Amino acid sequence: MSNILYVGNKNYSSWSLRPWLCLRWAGIPFEEREIQLAQPGYGTHAIAEVLRVAPNGRVPALHTGGLVVWDSLAIAEWAAEEAPAAQLWPADPRLRAEARAVVAEMHSGFANVRRDMSMNIRRRVEVRAFPPETRADLQRIEAIWDDLRTRFADRGPWLFGARTIADAFYAPVATRVRTYGVKFSRAASSYCDAVFADAEFLAWEAACVPDSWDAHGFSVIDGMYAKP
Repeated sequence: MSNILYVGNKNYSSWSLRPWLCLRWAGIPFEEREIQLAQPGYGTHAIAEVLRVAPNGRVPALHTGGLVVWDSLAIAEWAAEEAPAAQLWPADPRLRAEARAVVAEMHSGFANVRRDMSMNIRRRVEVRAFPPETRADLQRIEAIWDDLRTRFADRGPWLFGARTIADAFYAPVATRVRTYGVKFSRAASSYCDAVFADAEFLAWEAACVPDSWDAHGFSVIDGMYAKP
């Protein structure tokens, strides 16, 4: 069975990074096809090239054996079931439930971070102040990371000790912490270091080359935080 994962621009597409990490961590072979999103229809889910591979007009989308799986979390769940030995969820039922709650909060929440801190892996900026609602999102993220790293520090460097889907979903947030110069606690910062040292993340990061979005001046950073 051939697996094809359609992703967006690697420097910017946080939702594409999440299932990509899950598939790589699970050891599931797949072909990656990157779609440049600086095309007519961006922002309204109407890019023709994307609509041909994803019914919701968004990336990521996984094609596997005639099945189309769209949405990052659905693809992550597919990977967990396809490769149970990879333990993309914690084995303990109670921890698995908690990990799912943490992932669900990321999947449906933190809209202010997404608005004000779009993923831009290559860039580094210094932001003096975020809006109160964005600071609240960051404080909540830091609290999650602090709590989990304190409780599971003896099991490994990831949120629940070993790598799980939770880490795939918060890895793009770690890049935002680095990009925007956010100061987090020692525990939360060490978690970011674990993400940045991961071989699969490093492979994704290495592929974050200048692309069509740069040429079109897409970057939120350039619009909001560029120095005069």
